[in-house]
Amino acid sequence: MEIRRFNRYELKYLIHASEYRRLVKDLQHFMSPDPHGDVDGFYRVTSLYYDSPDFQCYRAKMDGLLYRRKLRLRIYPGTNILEVNKGFVEIKQRMNRTVQKRRIILSLGEAKALCHGDFQRELADPQDAAVASEVTYLVKAARLRPTCIVSYRRQAFAGSRLESGMRLTFDMQLQGRITALTVNEPAHNHYFMPPDWFIMEVKVNDRIPDWMTALIAKHECQLRRVSKYCAVVEAGLRRFGRLMAAGASIEGGTIE
Repeated sequence: MEIRRFNRYELKYLIHASEYRRLVKDLQHFMSPDPHGDVDGFYRVTSLYYDSPDFQCYRAKMDGLLYRRKLRLRIYPGTNILEVNKGFVEIKQRMNRTVQKRRIILSLGEAKALCHGDFQRELADPQDAAVASEVTYLVKAARLRPTCIVSYRRQAFAGSRLESGMRLTFDMQLQGRITALTVNEPAHNHYFMPPDWFIMEVKVNDRIPDWMTALIAKHECQLRRVSKYCAVVEAGLRRFGRLMAAGASIEGGTIE
């Protein structure tokens, strides 16, 4: 069953490629590959993030606000991004250390319409209807618009029956763009982190088990407050500045 709403704790670590394989080898004694991915738990993730004209979501993260939320449209493109027909509209909200996510699954066309404030269909599920209403409110109140696309390859692991709420993910090939802002467009992305660095996320409902704490210490994982969205915006703006200095023109971007 698709989980559409949850509260959990998320911790992020920067992992170098040289340590990744040793860490995965130890990890496989405790966790199994996510069944939603391939045999090793790999799948592709592409997300379109929305922000206000004055970058409220970006500034809330950079200012370290204890309460913040953002809207994104996520797809899982597989081998051909043009064949994607389903969109996951998500409100991701952080309150202190707790992450809350509300998600609604629609056809890709309807998902795009919802994120643009143009969704018209009545939803039978009251919880889905509540999420759609909240998305519509956020889009109109903050004048949200497409801001950047984040794309990466993910390897995910799921906890045992004793730790059913636990997930651990490695995100690699971390790329993005601030132009060509159609989520299923096969446009060129740019690395916002060196290819030999990965982001590891530990996601738990309650507490990190002792064996995970031991693995983190053994492999000297670096705890970091990494925002993929903010990193792509910053990298994109730096690149945009260089292109403008060179006299290039950018169409479809987020800068006016």
